[in-house]
Amino acid sequence: MARPPVSQEGPSIFDPEGGESPTRRLVIEADGGSRGNPGPAAYGALVRDAGTGQLLDSEGLTLGVATNNVAEYSGLIAGLEMAKAIDPSAAVEVRMDSKLVVEQMAGRWKVKHPAMLPLARRAQALRPSEVSWTWVPREANKAADALVNAALDGDPKVRTGGN
Repeated sequence: MARPPVSQEGPSIFDPEGGESPTRRLVIEADGGSRGNPGPAAYGALVRDAGTGQLLDSEGLTLGVATNNVAEYSGLIAGLEMAKAIDPSAAVEVRMDSKLVVEQMAGRWKVKHPAMLPLARRAQALRPSEVSWTWVPREANKAADALVNAALDGDPKVRTGGN
């Protein structure tokens, strides 16, 4: 008669130190803008490895005529899509200079404008299980802002798919 398996208590020799598997951490920097409000609009988003700062993917595309808020949400959505493509199980910190988007996504402010609801829902559907929302001053969001302005100036950047 076979003996029942004995459960193991504690980590095995194959487990990483600390007993828990490490979670990859990513940073999304996103921005959007329009020249006029509404006006010609674009978004920019990039994803970095949180530990090394290495740029993993980026995108900056035009939207046609839209408002600043639509452009900001579009940048967030692009960043979340890229992060999910890079590692769907990663913990993500989102950094944006849009107080409105950060506060709405964190659940502290309601989404009241009907045109924003589909964008907010799309962003919520893409949000990873572990996410933090960080408002940063405009000066700290220069890389995403540069993608916005490059797209508006006729030099768009299409995401590569990252890794």
